[in-house]
Amino acid sequence: MIVDVHVHVHRPEVAACRDEFCARDAYFQRLYADPKARLATAEDVIQAMDEDGVDVAVVCGFAWRDAGICRDDNDYVMEAVARYPRRLVGLAVLNPCDGDRAVYEMERCARGGLRGLGELMPDGQGYALSDVEAMRPIMEAARMLGWVVLTHSNEQVGHDYAGKGKTGPEVVLRFAQAFPDARIVCAHWGGGLLFYELMSEVRASLRNVFYDTAASPYLYDDRIFRVAAEIAPEKVLFGTDYPLLRARTYLKRIRAVGLSPEVERAMLGGNAARVFGIGEGYGR
Repeated sequence: MIVDVHVHVHRPEVAACRDEFCARDAYFQRLYADPKARLATAEDVIQAMDEDGVDVAVVCGFAWRDAGICRDDNDYVMEAVARYPRRLVGLAVLNPCDGDRAVYEMERCARGGLRGLGELMPDGQGYALSDVEAMRPIMEAARMLGWVVLTHSNEQVGHDYAGKGKTGPEVVLRFAQAFPDARIVCAHWGGGLLFYELMSEVRASLRNVFYDTAASPYLYDDRIFRVAAEIAPEKVLFGTDYPLLRARTYLKRIRAVGLSPEVERAMLGGNAARVFGIGEGYGR
C-alpha cells in the first residue's frame, strides 16, 4: 500500500474565486496569487492517485487565519472522506489562536470522521509552535482524541521561496519536547530535524515524531532518501504536498536510490499506516 500523508484539497469555489480568497488571506495570496499555482478538488486528488498508483491519501484544507473559512474547508474535507472512505483520511485545519473555539472545532470534526490536525501553518496564521501555552489547548485535545498532528516546518538555510518561514528544527524540537506524548508529523523533513536524531539526547525526546518527504525535489538531492533510511527508516512518511507535485515524481526518485524492499515499503506506506491507523478496508 502506498500512502501519501500530505495532500491539500480545495473547495471548487476557492479556485473559482481565487482573487477573492487572496484578498481575504495574505498567506494564501503569497502562495496562490499566481493563476498557475495549482489548486485541487477531492476529485482531482482521486484522479491523480489513480494515475500515480497511490492507494490512500491524508488530506487537509488550507490553514486560513479566519476560523470561518477553516470551518468551510473542514466541511469539505468531511464530505470528501465520506465520499471516498477507502481512499481518503481527513485532517482538520484551524487556527490555534482561536483558543476554545479551535478545540470545539476539533471535537466537531472528530464527530464528522476526521482523524487528525493539520497542516498547522504558524508563519501564515500568526503564532509560534514554541508558544507552549498557546498551543496547549489544541495539543491536549489532540491527545484526548488520539489525533496525529501535522505541522509545517522548514529548513533555515538555502534558497528562499514563498512558503519558507521561521518554523525551523529548533522550534519544532521545543514543540515536540513540550508535548512528548503527541504524535507529530513534521512536514518537509522537519526542516532538517531528522538529521539531529543522530544526537542521542535529541532522538530520545523525539520518540513520537515523524517526518514527511513533501517538497523534497525542490530542496534536496535524492540521496536524502538513503540518508534518512539510515537514520530513522521507521519515521519517514511518504508525502507530496500535492498539488504542488505529483506522487509519480517522488516514486520514480525513491525507487531509484536503491533502498531495500523492506525499507522502501515502510517509507512508502507501512509507516504511515501505523501512524494514522490505516488498516484493512482502505485502498483501491
